[in-house]
Amino acid sequence: MIRSFQINDLQAAELISEDLLIADVASGSQLLVDLYYQHFDIMIFHEKNINPDFFELRSGMAGELLQKASNFQLRLAFIGKFEAYSSKSLQDFIRESNKHGKILFVSSPEEAIKRFEGK
Repeated sequence: MIRSFQINDLQAAELISEDLLIADVASGSQLLVDLYYQHFDIMIFHEKNINPDFFELRSGMAGELLQKASNFQLRLAFIGKFEAYSSKSLQDFIRESNKHGKILFVSSPEEAIKRFEGK
C-alpha cells in the first residue's frame, strides 16, 4: 500500500507492506522508477521491507540504488533501528546522509517528514 501526502511542495509516498519490497538491485530500481513515474519526489521505506544486504555496504546494493535515486533527484527516507548495525562504515554513511538531508535514516515516518519539511 502507498500512503501518499504532500511535504511542502513535494509529493511523498510511504510504502506500507509486510512483504519484502526491495529484494535486490533490480527490484529496488524498478520500484524507484515506478514511483518516480507516479510523480513522487520523496519515498519512505521501512527497514523490514528491504533485503538486509542493502545495509552491508560492501554488497554494493545501497550504492547502486542511492545512485539511481540521485539521478532522478529523489529524496529517500529509511525507517528503522539502524544503531543495531555494528558496521562502522554503515554508521558513518548514515551519519553523513542524515547531515545532507536528501537520504535519511531515521526511526519513524514522522521524523522523516519533519526533516524533509525543514523543521
